Order: sequence, then structure tokens, then C-alpha cells
Amino acid sequence: MKFLDEAKVWIKAGDGGDGVIAFRREKFIEFGGPDGGNGGKGGDVVAEAVEGLNTLIDYRYAQHFKARKGGNGAGSDRTGAGSDDVVLKVPVGTQILAEDRETLIADLDAPGKRVVIAKGGDGGHGNAHFKTSTNRAPRRADKGWPGDERWVWLRLKLIADAGLVGLPNAGKSTFLAAVSAAKPKIADYPFTTLHPQLGVVRLNATEEFVLADIPGLIEGAHEGAGLGDRFLGHVERCAVLLHLIDGTQADPAGAYRTIRAELAGYGHGLVDKPEIVALNKLDAMTAQAKASRVKALERACAHPIHVISGATGEGVPAVLRALADTIAAQRAG
Repeated sequence: MKFLDEAKVWIKAGDGGDGVIAFRREKFIEFGGPDGGNGGKGGDVVAEAVEGLNTLIDYRYAQHFKARKGGNGAGSDRTGAGSDDVVLKVPVGTQILAEDRETLIADLDAPGKRVVIAKGGDGGHGNAHFKTSTNRAPRRADKGWPGDERWVWLRLKLIADAGLVGLPNAGKSTFLAAVSAAKPKIADYPFTTLHPQLGVVRLNATEEFVLADIPGLIEGAHEGAGLGDRFLGHVERCAVLLHLIDGTQADPAGAYRTIRAELAGYGHGLVDKPEIVALNKLDAMTAQAKASRVKALERACAHPIHVISGATGEGVPAVLRALADTIAAQRAG
């Protein structure tokens, strides 16, 4: 299934039904009177977060959603039928934004969460509503009120506990495949990962967390270079970031600073999240290269460095334990 994390849709709530002008006319009843009923309410457009979805692909080809108009009133003081709501089922973690793509309307971050994003119009009054002691035969009935109509953006931000960041070819997909049942595409060229991937990491029978892998960042990503930085939205909700650095490159400290600069350029608090730094590809480093690169990296980031190999699994359990402990501490706090 194609991954789609943004979609623009047009929504139109139902108009209210019209009120009617009607009079009671019955044999043997000397005085009739107005008995036109009110119109029914138009249907709302509702967004609901449901489990089992992880993409907005349903809104790639169907982009217009319109609720039905309320029923018109009738004689004998009968109110028109209200119309059913139109429900847009979206993945958990979907944000609904106004057409300007900045104004947040709703954040559906829990299963079952619902929000009305377009309200149906109320029904118009029939002439029975307007009768008074001095106006016994009103000939006035109102049209129904129009329903809301707008364009909105749906933006999916995946719900994950930990996020993987790093330059292309840092080994993020290999790491995800090694620690979870996810099967991301793995190849020896940059930008193999084009879409975010999720994997569930199980440490034991009682501990597990969700790990998100996003496409690699390069210098200038926040200005649109490479694949840009819009996929960073998928790690905004994470409790901790795992920063993977390719140990076979000559300047791991420079790679670290590049990614930190892109996180700062993106904003949204990513640069302030707890971070675990891991020097990857231990199996491809000599002992001398390992020592010098770990020392350079420690000077650059000022906290301990994990040295791992996603391919052989060396050092990986310690990183997973550190991730799980940080997630537990963040969620508890």
C-alpha cells in the first residue's frame, strides 16, 4: 500500500431542511390554523480516529465529502427528518488543519476520538412557529440554514515511542529490520527509505515499544534539500530520538552536527527531546578508527556514545534497553 501522510479534502455539511406554510383544514372543525412543521437538521461531517489504518491513501482519490440536506417540514406540524452524519475515518495521529495549513482544528491522537469539522445547518421554521394571539394565520416559513463548507488538510503524524534520525546510509533501516518484524527496503545507496516505517520492538514478554524510521536528512533539508524535512513530523510525538551515525565515514562529529542543525531548523521541540547517540557499523571499523571516532563524537555531543552494529547485533540490546528506560521515564513524567 502506498504511504500517504497528507491529503486535502473538501467537506460540505448538509443544509437544514425548509419550513413549510400549511393550514389545518378538516371537516367539522370550525377553526383551523397554521400547522406547517419545521425543517430537519442537515448532516454533520465528522472525523474519527480508528485503529488499523496507518496511511491517508483513502483520501488520495476521494477528495469531496458532502452530507445530505435535512428533510423539509410538512403539514400536521410534522418536522423534517434529520440527515445522517458523514464520517471520515482517519488513522490515529491525524491532525486536521485549516486551508492555510497552519491553523489546527483538531488532533485525533487517540483511538475513537471524534470531532465535528463541518456542522450541519439547522432546519427552518414552519408557519406554526410564528403563530401568536395577534397573528393567527402567519404566512411565513424560513429556509433551512446552510451547512458549513470548507477545504481542510489531513496530516498524519505517526504514533511512535522512539524515532530514528540520521544521514542517509547511516543504517537506520537495517537497525529497524534487526530489532523488529518490519521489513523496510535496504540498499547501498542514499534515500533508499522514501517513506516512514514503523516497527514494534519487543524486549521481553511485558516490554515493547514502537520505533519509527524516517527518510534520511541531509544538510539543508529544512530548506527543501533532498527529501526535505516534512517527515520529521512523524517523530514529533516520540519520547526519545535514536541518532544513528555511520561509523565508516571520516567525520562522524560533522554528521552529528548536521542532523542537530536540521532538527533545530525544523523546530517543534525536536531538538529538546531526549537523545541517544549510537555509532553504527562497528563490524566495518578497525579498533583504531573506532577509538578515534568515538572520542570525536563524545566531544561533539557531550554525552556517552553507544557503539553498535545493526548487521551483527553487537551492542544493540544495550541501546534498546536505554530507549525503553527513557520512554518509560518520559511517559511517567
